Amino acid sequence: MDNVQIVRIQILAVIGSVGLILFILELIRRRRLREEFAVLWLAMGAVFLVLSIFRGLLDKFSYLIGIGYPPAALFLILIMGLMLILIHFSTAISELKDTQKKLVQEIGLLKANRPLGPVAPASRASGRPLGRVPPAALLSSRDGKAD
Repeated sequence: MDNVQIVRIQILAVIGSVGLILFILELIRRRRLREEFAVLWLAMGAVFLVLSIFRGLLDKFSYLIGIGYPPAALFLILIMGLMLILIHFSTAISELKDTQKKLVQEIGLLKANRPLGPVAPASRASGRPLGRVPPAALLSSRDGKAD
């Protein structure tokens, strides 16, 4: 009876691990998850798949690190894997923040260096533009009011 329960748990663990891997692959296929972020998730799924198929590996691993209860070692692996994923996400967010800061500064410089308003139409006699039209003149000409 006890062996049947362990086999059921093992089958569920294999199905869950394969499901996780297929889910990550589907997210990559639909371009909802970038490959660089998916690598760690796929690695976690592969580790759980291997540990689900070969139950003895978890026992040996827990004995190696001095944990007497193998499922506790499984939680340790899970927590360490999630910590790696969180660190990876933190570095990615930091890079995005730096990129965003540079882009905002560049936009600010572009806005500061742009001309005040549109170029005035060319004079009929010379064919040269008369100069820049200040923004206040544009507003008054739109309203139809003379200065």
